[in-house]
Order: sequence, then structure tokens, then C-alpha cells
Amino acid sequence: MELIFYKYQGTGNDFVILDNRDERYNGLTNEQVRFLCNRRFGIGADGLMLLNNANGYDFEMKYYNADGGESTMCGNGGRCLVKFAYNMGIRKEKYHFVAVDGPHDAEIDDNGIVSLKMKDVDGIKDYHSDFILDTGSPHYIKMTHNVLDFDVYKKGKEIRNSNTFAQNGINVNFVERKNNDEIIVRTYERGVEDETLSCGTGVTASALVCYHNERGFNDVTVQTKGGKLSVEFDRTDEDVFRNIWLCGPAEKVFEGSLTIN
Repeated sequence: MELIFYKYQGTGNDFVILDNRDERYNGLTNEQVRFLCNRRFGIGADGLMLLNNANGYDFEMKYYNADGGESTMCGNGGRCLVKFAYNMGIRKEKYHFVAVDGPHDAEIDDNGIVSLKMKDVDGIKDYHSDFILDTGSPHYIKMTHNVLDFDVYKKGKEIRNSNTFAQNGINVNFVERKNNDEIIVRTYERGVEDETLSCGTGVTASALVCYHNERGFNDVTVQTKGGKLSVEFDRTDEDVFRNIWLCGPAEKVFEGSLTIN
């Protein structure tokens, strides 16, 4: 099979994207996805996405982790797919697409910043003084100091593979609060089984935990190893969050063709 592929990144979270509106890649196997995401033998990426047609929507987002399995929502992936759709001629003032966790809205401003509306969040679970919540994917939040010097791979792998989370997996975020409305986040991602330079749903989850206004509008700046993102949201009640937007850059890296078995 010959693939025409596109590589995009959002704050260092990188993805292989295939235009599947003609359904030519419907037969892609998990093994082929793993190969394409392999950084030594394939293209190299944290995940792979298909741009599909969807009745009633501008498009459908189908997402695979680097391990080849179809996965839950990816925030940076969603932002990159919106930019890809724009570059492929789907031009909208406001995008309305569907992903595995339901419908999403998105916008691209004049500076190329892609803002993605995330699912509403109801409830944050306290877990041994840490936090668990779902922002389209499940996330574990651990507040810490000196996060840039922290061994994210070792501790993240330990939590992700603990008895509680081993079966379904969980993304593990280590968060340092810089000031009232700015945090630093590093994430160990399931499916990649390593630290990534940025994780959109993890950034979102971390920002919700680190709200600075008890009620009403919050705007949290998030520094990741791959760059800065912002998360805007309304905290309408105790652990109830609405109008959640993940905002940041999304850029095309390169495109090419590749023949795979």
C-alpha cells in the first residue's frame, strides 16, 4: 500500500496524518500504525490520525496511539487535525467535528493559533492526595516541585503500571505551579509508554486542577517541554468545568509518500 502522509506537531506532540475522506486507508492495521509511528524504522510520531468524512460534521477524527491501538481523545492531535483540514481546503470560521469522545468545536485565529473546545468535566477524584479526572482521556495529576528535574519516565511508568491502572492505563502528569495562573506540566503517556513533549488532554486536566478563580472564568498558561499552551474555562461549581478551550500552535512539519506492506 502506498501512503501519502503528512506530519504535524503541536508544541512538540507530533502526529502522522492521513487524508482518508475517500476511505483508502480503512484497512490500516495496528501493526502498520506501529511501524509508521516508529522513530527508527518508520516516519516517527506520538500517534496517527485519519481525517474521515462524517455526516453532519466537517470531518471525523480517528486517533491511534503509537502502539497501534485506537485510543481516546488527543487534544493536541485534534488541534493539528483542524490545521490539517484547513490546509486541505476545509475552510471554516468555526469547525465542528466529531471524535471518539463526541463533538468538538474549533477555531483558527489570524496568528495561526488553533483553539479546541474540549468536553465538559464533572468531578475530580482525590486519590491519595493526587487527582484523577477525564478530559477525553483519563489523567492522573501529581503536584510537585522542581518538575524540570523530575524523573518523569520512572515515576510515570510506575504509576501507569500500578495494580490500579495497569489494565486500562492512565496518563500521568507531574505539575509545578509557577504562580497564580501559570504552571509547568510534564506527561508520561500511555500508548506511547514514555514522556512526550506535550499532551493536550493532560495540559487541560492539569489546568483544571490548578484553577485560580473559585467561580467563573479562568485562563491558565501551561509550559510544556515542547512550548506554551493556554487553557480557558469556566468553573461553575465545585469540580464542575464548562467552556473548556485548549489553545496553542499547530504546524505542518513535512509531507511525503511511503510504501508499506
